[in-house]
Amino acid sequence: MVEIHQSIIQQLRAIESEEHVRILYACESGSRAWGFPSKDSDYDVRFLYIRRPEAYLSIFEQRDVIERPISDMLDINGWDLKKGLNLFRKSNPPLLEWLESPIRYEEKYAVAQSLRGLTPQSFSPKSFIYHYLNMARGNYRDYLQGSEVKIKKYFYVLRPLLACAWIEKYNEVPPLDFNVLVQDLIPQSSELQETVQNLLSRKMSGVELNLEPRLAVINMYMEDRIAHYEKIASAFEQSVGVMDEALDVLFRSALIEVWGETGQWSW
Repeated sequence: MVEIHQSIIQQLRAIESEEHVRILYACESGSRAWGFPSKDSDYDVRFLYIRRPEAYLSIFEQRDVIERPISDMLDINGWDLKKGLNLFRKSNPPLLEWLESPIRYEEKYAVAQSLRGLTPQSFSPKSFIYHYLNMARGNYRDYLQGSEVKIKKYFYVLRPLLACAWIEKYNEVPPLDFNVLVQDLIPQSSELQETVQNLLSRKMSGVELNLEPRLAVINMYMEDRIAHYEKIASAFEQSVGVMDEALDVLFRSALIEVWGETGQWSW
């Protein structure tokens, strides 16, 4: 784990050097952040970065995504801060999840914490419900229909459905940790919880979860919850919204924090 962490940091430094950017925040996304990695799961590293001030004053559009090919279990890509802020004002679920990731590789600047402070204004229950519902519905349709199913895909339907349930219950961004969702939202000692916990234990112990007979108790739950959220999704509220001026101030503050006062900028 230490070697992987060092390798991730080295990759982030290489990106800064090669792309002439500074990385503001880097975290783990995907199954490791959700608490159900397999032994061979990739490390899904996501980050926000900022270019030098002159790049934003150019007449030429700058690419707003940095991606690296998956190599040695590392899947690393990130967004320019301007892209991130525009998605934040739209209550983008992946970005808000990044900000709450329990695995953070780097957070040297104030941007991420400032965004967390604005999350209650940005968070849109309706946007999140539709995001998770579409994820659950698509994965259920594609992987969990036959008499034998790709059993590891249960997690990729259960987690978004439990995230919907968290929003319905608490009206806030759901935690990433899958087990927190299970413990809070599935009745204790029920057949459903026991089946899910057994599946989770098998996955995390390295058992290959491939084609197996479908698990009726989980399928019944998922079908019921998909139908439930399809029925009520439109009733959830949109976000209050973050004032554009506040995001402009945050962006300018980040430029100054990273590159110094405007008088020190070299063109």
